[in-house]
Amino acid sequence: MDATLPIILLSVIIGALIAFIVFGSYFRKRKSEIESIARPESLNPNRKPSSKPSTGKKSHPKSHSHSHSHTADKDVAKKHHPLDLNTLKGHGDAVMGLCFSPDGRSLATACADGVIRIFRLDDVSSKSFKFLRINLPAGGHPKAVVFADNASSVVVASQTLTGASLYLYGEEKPNTTDEQTQQTKLPLPDIKWERHKVHDKRAVLTLVGTKATYGSADGSTIIASSSEGTDIILWDGKTGKILGNVWEILYSKDGSVKEIVRVMQLKGHKSAVTWLCFAPNSEQIITASKDGSIRIWNINVRYHLDEDPKTLKVLPIPLSDSNGTTLHYDRLCLSPDGKILAATHGSTLQWLCAETGQVLDMADKAHDGDITDLAWAPTTIPIENRQSSVLATASIDKKVKLWAAPPLHPS
Repeated sequence: MDATLPIILLSVIIGALIAFIVFGSYFRKRKSEIESIARPESLNPNRKPSSKPSTGKKSHPKSHSHSHSHTADKDVAKKHHPLDLNTLKGHGDAVMGLCFSPDGRSLATACADGVIRIFRLDDVSSKSFKFLRINLPAGGHPKAVVFADNASSVVVASQTLTGASLYLYGEEKPNTTDEQTQQTKLPLPDIKWERHKVHDKRAVLTLVGTKATYGSADGSTIIASSSEGTDIILWDGKTGKILGNVWEILYSKDGSVKEIVRVMQLKGHKSAVTWLCFAPNSEQIITASKDGSIRIWNINVRYHLDEDPKTLKVLPIPLSDSNGTTLHYDRLCLSPDGKILAATHGSTLQWLCAETGQVLDMADKAHDGDITDLAWAPTTIPIENRQSSVLATASIDKKVKLWAAPPLHPS
């Protein structure tokens, strides 16, 4: 026991010596660092004392300059196209279709989130828009929407695993009761009629609504639906009854074409036709093709005598890629006065003079994704203190944009 005591004492002394050396070295190094930091100030005897750190004053202008530059960059990025009037936000997924009401004051959108939204456009320049929300039955994905009769009735095409369905949503006429007048929200539209597995379970691609005004027609709405198949079905907007099938291609058992019923052939394009639209007078059709051309057709012919439509004009598509290769148009839409043709390719939007094919204006990136649909308001819409023709575009970027019409003779 006595022999181990000197060893323990020696170990303690050596440990203390090592600790003293280590801590001494640390503090000498720390003092050197402090002196090196303080030395620049000591070299400036005329430096005025300040209650704030000098680094704060020097760095503040740099920080401010960086922030200003960043803000300016953001402002530049946020600058809109001159014709960009407003954006309708709030969609939870890609917007697949849209349609204006007959009076142009309401805009219905079909969104992949399963919701139909009907926006009220009292003033296009407004910062916010009221809208009516319609939830489709579970499992349904809206593909297209069109107004029927008035701004409170819409026909919706929905796709499910079992096929396509059509729904007519309409509001009941409000009863003038005290309880009704005290309500702050309008009643949600009810399903007035529904049709399932239309077009033999194939997906509906487009819906078009028009007023029956020819001859002794009563002015009711007729809905035309087209699908991935070969037929177009006409529906009574009020009752949902099928009025007839037009442009139907019948096939034989061996797969060959057996009969084409009530068809009008537009011959002339050298490649696939990507889109078409009617003129307001319904006597002309404008088509776009992958052959790089736009054709204007006169369809006011005696088709019952097998007379084919006549080509009035052939215009080149004024859109090309970086290599100079002409691109095709995905969609076309003619303004209500028949003077401006809106055309899209991907996320690019062009306005053309329908008479000459001249580009009136162009938005290279109108949306952050491909444009899925576009439509002109049938009438002018208020924009602050003036009335203007308005074009609406929908996209997979979850937005709907409203655009003003460009001047026909750009300066």
